[in-house]
Amino acid sequence: MKPIRTRTARAIAVAIVAGSLALTGCSGDNGGSGKGKDDSQNQKDAAKQQDPVAYGDAAASTGPAEEVAGAKPGGFINVYMQSDLSHMDPGQIYVSDAGQFANLVHRGLTNYQEDEEGNLTVVGDIATDSGTPSDDGKTWTFTLKDGVTDEQGNAITSADVRHSIERLYSKVIFDGPTFVQSWLSGNDYRKALPDGPYKGKHLPDTVLETPDAKTVVFHFDKPRPDLPQALAMAGYAIVPEKRDTKEKYDKAPAALGPYKIAEYKPGKSMKLVKNDKWDPKTDAVRHQYVDGYNFSSTVSQPSQTKRLMADQGDAKNAIQFTDSVDPAQMSAVIGDANAKKRTIQGYQPYVWQLNFNLDRDQVKDKKVRDAITYAIPNQSMVQADGGRYGGEVAGGLLAPTLPNFDPTYDPFGKLKKPNGDIEKAKELLKEAGVEEGTKLTYAYSNTPRGQAQQVIIKDALAKIGFDVQAKEIDRASFYEQVGKLDNPYDIYMTGWGQDWPSPSTVITPVYDGQLIQDGASNYSHINDKQVNDLINQALEQEPEEAAKTWEKAHHRIVEEINPAAPVYFSKQIQLYGSNIGGARYSTRSSYIDINDVYLKQP
Repeated sequence: MKPIRTRTARAIAVAIVAGSLALTGCSGDNGGSGKGKDDSQNQKDAAKQQDPVAYGDAAASTGPAEEVAGAKPGGFINVYMQSDLSHMDPGQIYVSDAGQFANLVHRGLTNYQEDEEGNLTVVGDIATDSGTPSDDGKTWTFTLKDGVTDEQGNAITSADVRHSIERLYSKVIFDGPTFVQSWLSGNDYRKALPDGPYKGKHLPDTVLETPDAKTVVFHFDKPRPDLPQALAMAGYAIVPEKRDTKEKYDKAPAALGPYKIAEYKPGKSMKLVKNDKWDPKTDAVRHQYVDGYNFSSTVSQPSQTKRLMADQGDAKNAIQFTDSVDPAQMSAVIGDANAKKRTIQGYQPYVWQLNFNLDRDQVKDKKVRDAITYAIPNQSMVQADGGRYGGEVAGGLLAPTLPNFDPTYDPFGKLKKPNGDIEKAKELLKEAGVEEGTKLTYAYSNTPRGQAQQVIIKDALAKIGFDVQAKEIDRASFYEQVGKLDNPYDIYMTGWGQDWPSPSTVITPVYDGQLIQDGASNYSHINDKQVNDLINQALEQEPEEAAKTWEKAHHRIVEEINPAAPVYFSKQIQLYGSNIGGARYSTRSSYIDINDVYLKQP
């Protein structure tokens, strides 16, 4: 989500958290669970998301997808959002709202198939299976299915897959994942194809090969066992070569999935209708139960909650897309039996953190960063996001959904003092020689949560002598703005979640100094040689040994550098209307499972 946002285990393919958007490995929004659960989730529930992901064969990848019991065709689902989608161009998608949208409209080589228990299998999407490794995992071959076209009926070939990968090298693309590009061409991958495919050049066949119209071969310099999971990210979905309009593609993308864009009014609304060129026999994941979706991108989080609680008129056919229940109305929702039974809840992979812009003089001193970390009232930040239904205090920067999570890790004593340690913070600032009234610029997303939390941050830091200047940023562009290297902000909250269950999908994109650039996910601009070396070491190791190395890297980041103060682990709770069928929490997306919903009475 992006943030942020599983490497060998299970994936949450979405992404960053800003205001109510998060990077799903993404950066992330906020989430909930509805598989019959009655109460807020605990870490035992989160552990489910650590389970290994299976790689499916041709049989598992063959459509149509298994039917949802009781599903009926017809009607339009109303989608409530509080701002526009961050992106619609697959190459730019690394945030949760766009990831949900992508599963309706876009398709990639692979995708996740999720069963009723939340177990995930990577299957072939437009490919016949999840991929065939050779050369000890350094080569991966994919064969394309017959019958896959865009909404105009143009057949998708290996040339379109090549084009979709190569366009990511162009500066046209600045906001999506970079795993596959960097695996193919190194961290400075743009130099390998500066203009992407737009001037007729291509990556050499020794890197990316398309020997015929149905075959795609990836060649790496080292084993890449997680490639099928990386390719399942929305950021690697197909952009047909003849349909690519570069920058303009973000507003009018081609459709390969079950739905296509019929009408789009930026910042206001969007209508999706059935894509009659989508063949369910080629798709083992998606359904096309409803006639379409009506998106409203001007419905605030409080209004969403009020409408869905009232459950009148069009709200009966409505869902929250990636927003959650309004924290201020959480007690009312939980206390209303009728509303509560129309919620989904679940553990999200996101860790909300207060980033320090290490390029800014005000926070270059580690004692200052530590002081701010001690001063933050983590529990108050959680309360502003729904209390125990919205999250729980974090001790570190790795979520409970990751393998080998240590619930006792708490170097700043947040579990013992969840409302902060003001005296400790003042001592550190005194040692650092910070003057009373020193200004700090805090950027926040203009969501109810962002607005409530900026008040908490301002008040807490005022107690230790800072004059915090709060700067509001539109939710849809928040990560783009704080992702700029020369951004003018000292501190800002982001949320990052694993792309699949491995610390590599958190520590690498967010804390690797070798990946610092505009649009990248290293929001604090940390560039520590020891951390970089540990990352390179872990990426070369077998999983058991790598786990120890990732732990070392995590401890150094949190304890010895502190580029981002851990604040809280994220949970999800969403509401839906009484006429919505098939609603359940998706462990893959951390939101309502968009693939299974239908209308009980179309």
